[in-house]
Amino acid sequence: QVDVTAMAQLFGYVDVTDSGFIAAVLSIAFNPLFWNVVARWEHKTRALSQVFGSPRAACYCLGAVILMLNYVRCHRFTEAMKSQPKLEGLDCHWAYYSGLAILAVGTLFVISSFLALGFTGTFLGDYFGILMEAKVTSFPFSVLDNPMYWGSTAVYLGWSLMHASPAGLLLTAVVAISYTIAVLYEG
Repeated sequence: QVDVTAMAQLFGYVDVTDSGFIAAVLSIAFNPLFWNVVARWEHKTRALSQVFGSPRAACYCLGAVILMLNYVRCHRFTEAMKSQPKLEGLDCHWAYYSGLAILAVGTLFVISSFLALGFTGTFLGDYFGILMEAKVTSFPFSVLDNPMYWGSTAVYLGWSLMHASPAGLLLTAVVAISYTIAVLYEG
């Protein structure tokens, strides 16, 4: 038997019917769906490589689109958080600094993943036929599978704690679920 008291209290602070909250959820779910569908389509058809004249140019363009979509997702997430009430119990120094530490660790994982993989490794170059010479096993991959996904999730968690936001915490769960599905799909 599961005690859902904490979850029920969290939902008491979150208006899931708010248009900003819904836009954030849709943005969070759309991003990994988009890049996985486009990458698999490219792998099967090589259409983007033909349009852009080379696999590398196509990969860089897809990477730029993914970065723009990520900006939209972050903006929607923050706006949804700001439009909903704070949780008084989290609106304190220890929660703020805990959130800051979690955000810093998440940022470390995201940046170190990018540096280990490079641009094309990060942005699905393998689907474009741009392969790395060997599997990356250095930090952060030596510590965690999919460190970019979990680092990004940690960034959202830290940001939510820093803002004492129940809506942010719920949206962070949506991020984690979206990435879990993406990992299953990609694997």
